[in-house]
Amino acid sequence: MASAQVAILQIKVVEGEGAVHLPGVRSPRNLVAEVTDETGRPVSGAAVSFHVPESGPGGAFPNGLRTEIVITDSHGRATLHGFLANRTAGRFQLRILASREQARAGIVSFQYVADLKPSAATPTARNNKKWLVIGAGIAGGAVVALLASHGGSSSPAAALPAAPPVPALTIGTPTITVGKP
Repeated sequence: MASAQVAILQIKVVEGEGAVHLPGVRSPRNLVAEVTDETGRPVSGAAVSFHVPESGPGGAFPNGLRTEIVITDSHGRATLHGFLANRTAGRFQLRILASREQARAGIVSFQYVADLKPSAATPTARNNKKWLVIGAGIAGGAVVALLASHGGSSSPAAALPAAPPVPALTIGTPTITVGKP
């Protein structure tokens, strides 16, 4: 009796979706695509091809080409190692196609090549110095307020009037935008 053929393949990126690659640098991150059948079971032995654009942002695979083929393991996973980003910044589509016997599937993973050139939005050294001075002023005010609150001391700081309460200074989570949002 012949084994049942796979009728439908499904692909999902389980690692590396939305990766930001440094221009001209081989990526330390893997891209892992998982291939399953129509019931969600892993499909081993499927051929998974990864394709990057011929021009614009993108890069090459370890074989030096813009296409790489990986066979899925017993867990249905195809792991791509060592993507080398080119020096063109921006978003690109990494096309992923899987096939096993007569079944085929495809998806697109969005990847990015970072823009390391300074832009108008990048703070200048002058702006950085301004924030350093403001931060030092706030910290200095806190020290004066602390010394003034410990009265009874014969230090000159104790003779100063109490400074107003210093607001808490917090820094939020950084946001990185590559290309157009």
